[in-house]
Amino acid sequence: MKKFMDENFLLETETAQKLYHEYAATTPILDYHCHINPKEIAEDRKFENITQVWLGGDHYKWRFMRSCGVEEKYITGDSSDKEKFFKWAECLGKAIGNPLFHWSHLELQRYFGYYGVLNKNTAEEVWNLCNEKLQEDSMSVRNLIRQSNVTLICTTDDPVDSLEWHQKIKEDETFEVKVLPAWRPDKAMNIEKPEYLDYLATLSKVSGVEIKSFADLKAALVNRMEFFASQGCCVSDHALEYVMYEPASDEEIEEIFANRLAGKSVCKTCELKFKTAFILFVAKEYNRLDWAMQLHYGCKRDNNELMYQSLGPDTGYDCINNYAPSAQMADFLNALIKTDQLPRTIIYSLNPNDNEAIGTILGCFQDSTAIAKIQQGSAWWFNDHKVGMQNQMISLANLGNLSGFVGMLTDSRSFLSYTRHEYFRRILCNLIGNWVENGEYPCDWEMLEEIVRGISYNNAKKYFKFPLD
Repeated sequence: MKKFMDENFLLETETAQKLYHEYAATTPILDYHCHINPKEIAEDRKFENITQVWLGGDHYKWRFMRSCGVEEKYITGDSSDKEKFFKWAECLGKAIGNPLFHWSHLELQRYFGYYGVLNKNTAEEVWNLCNEKLQEDSMSVRNLIRQSNVTLICTTDDPVDSLEWHQKIKEDETFEVKVLPAWRPDKAMNIEKPEYLDYLATLSKVSGVEIKSFADLKAALVNRMEFFASQGCCVSDHALEYVMYEPASDEEIEEIFANRLAGKSVCKTCELKFKTAFILFVAKEYNRLDWAMQLHYGCKRDNNELMYQSLGPDTGYDCINNYAPSAQMADFLNALIKTDQLPRTIIYSLNPNDNEAIGTILGCFQDSTAIAKIQQGSAWWFNDHKVGMQNQMISLANLGNLSGFVGMLTDSRSFLSYTRHEYFRRILCNLIGNWVENGEYPCDWEMLEEIVRGISYNNAKKYFKFPLD
């Protein structure tokens, strides 16, 4: 029997162990997509207790606690932080086979030096140990980032954001890690939302462009893109139900937009036509600005209306959307490439059944302007577990260029989640190590080092063209 989560955790062969310990483990982290708050970095926040840093905003943990029958007051309600932690500890002991069990214990090991097992019997011990440790200066937000060997972070930012906290971080010479904004224009695109007109009013004010037409909206967005670019932004990100392609004439789009400005609702077909025009426009601007475009899709959000009314979005009530037509994705990319305006693009689907479809789409649009210009994104959200990561990488290797993969992203609101990169790298090295041990790839250490370090860090650095030199 192997020891629980020891130094060779998930590393089944000697080759995998060498790949991880000598190459992957020593490579820095480049966190090109996350949801952490730049204000907390600027202010170098210190957390009072482990619940604040661990359970606040973590809908992964909330979902599991609900599946264990925990009352909502111990999850998002008004129970004390200690009560919430004890309920989480009780649930974690039952999380066999769930990546939360591994993530949580990696975080306890790496940041708190705790190598035991957290469950209902050890909750008091771990609560006291973690809270005592969190009082140390080494556990401030900035020092957690430093401990994790992070060189650059991209947050997720709306076009109307002032980016004031990014500017403060940039001007602070005492913090060496780059923190850049990433452009997330979902609210500007979601014409069907009831709050859309209020959002346009804010965008008009911030951009200085009075929005009375779709042409005005485009001008306002360009204004904000230029501002984001001036603050170091070179990455965009979209959260989509699926990648739509319903082209329409300029006149038809203007009519749809005018009707929405007049307070009218839009039909589903009109919504898709508008969103197609919107995303085609911004994609061409990304190409002009030399930004990378990330497309996250395949999620059906806020499915529990009762809890949505109580808690709002991003609280653990989303699921995989099984509708993601690959033909529309191919048509969308083709519409951009035929005018030579296709930016570097990363495609993520929440549905693992889309892996092979994405893999075949990639090969249709690669060119010499970048290694793996069109990427399949890492196993995302419900798929960032051992099986999901393995399947995504095997599919990418089978149908495309795994060696050019930009690797893992944190996609988290927690400053302890950088251990997810360790989890990914161990799985990566084990996968490659097994191929070598099975005689499916030669034991060429020079090439293996290049591949492992590339997927862990170097590929993302080159792909996004981040200013790290």
